[in-house]
Amino acid sequence: MTRPIIDMRCRPAYLHDFFGKTPGTPDYDVVRWLNRRVGTRGDDQHFTRSATPEGFLAEITDAGLTRAVVVGRHTPNQHLPNDDIAVIVAVDPTRLTGIGAVDPIVQGEAHALAEAERAIRTLGLRGIDVEPGFGSPPRHPDDRAYFPVYELAQSLDVPIFLMSGPTTPDPRYNDPSGIAAIAQAFPRLKIGVFHGYWPHVQAILGLAFRWENVHLIPDMYLFQSGSDAYVNAANGWLGDQLLFGSSYPFRPIGQSIDDALALGLKNAVLDRFFHDNAARLLGLDAAAS
Repeated sequence: MTRPIIDMRCRPAYLHDFFGKTPGTPDYDVVRWLNRRVGTRGDDQHFTRSATPEGFLAEITDAGLTRAVVVGRHTPNQHLPNDDIAVIVAVDPTRLTGIGAVDPIVQGEAHALAEAERAIRTLGLRGIDVEPGFGSPPRHPDDRAYFPVYELAQSLDVPIFLMSGPTTPDPRYNDPSGIAAIAQAFPRLKIGVFHGYWPHVQAILGLAFRWENVHLIPDMYLFQSGSDAYVNAANGWLGDQLLFGSSYPFRPIGQSIDDALALGLKNAVLDRFFHDNAARLLGLDAAAS
C-alpha cells in the first residue's frame, strides 16, 4: 500500500530566482551548493525540472507525494507575494496547498493583519509564515510586534509558521526560547517551526515537550547531525508533533522520503510523521469532511 505523504516545505524553482529559477545566476549556484551541503546524492541540478508548473507537478507525482505545501515569505530581503502562492496552488488544489506570509514591521500592523486575513479568507491559504530573525533589524519570535498576527491566526484557527535555522543572518536570533512566551500567551494557536531551530535541537525539543501546540518541521536539517534527537523524541512523546518536509528545491523530494524512512522512526509513528500530523495542523481533514 502506498503511504500518504504531505511535504510541508516544497517550492518550485519557477517561484523565484532564490529557488533556482534562472540558470547562470548567483542564486542558481547557491541552490546547487546547498543541495550538496545537505546531502543530495547525484545531480545537484535536479530542481531544474520544476522551472515550469508542469515540471513541478511531475516532480510531486514521481516522488509519490499526496500533497506539497508551498510556503510564502515576506522579509525585507525577499518577498514571495501571497497572490503568487495562490496562483501556484490553483494549478492543482487537490495536490498543492499554500502558506501565506506577512511582516508587520515592513508592512505595518494594520496592513499585515488585513493581508493575513485576505490570504486565509480570500486566497484560501492555510497558514501564515513570519520570520522575525530575518528582519531588519532582526527580532526574536516573542517580539510584541508579532503578537497581533499570532492573535489573528488563533482567532482564524490557522497555524502560524516560524522559520529559523543556521541560515539566519545573525545566529543569535536562531534561538527558540521565545516560542515559550507565544505558546503560553496563545494556548489555542497552532505553531509550526520550519527548520526545527537546528542545531539547537535539545532546546526546541524541551519547548515542544512543554507545549503540545508546538510542531517541529526540521525539513532538510532532519538529515544532519543531531537528527537522532528528533527521531528519539518522535518515537516517544513527540509522535504527534513532528512533520515531514523535504525543503525542495534544496533537496530532492524522493531522496528525502527515502532518507526519512531510514532514520529509525517506529512504524506506529510513520503515518503521523508523513501525513496525519500535517493534515491535522493544516485543517485538511476538516476540509475533506
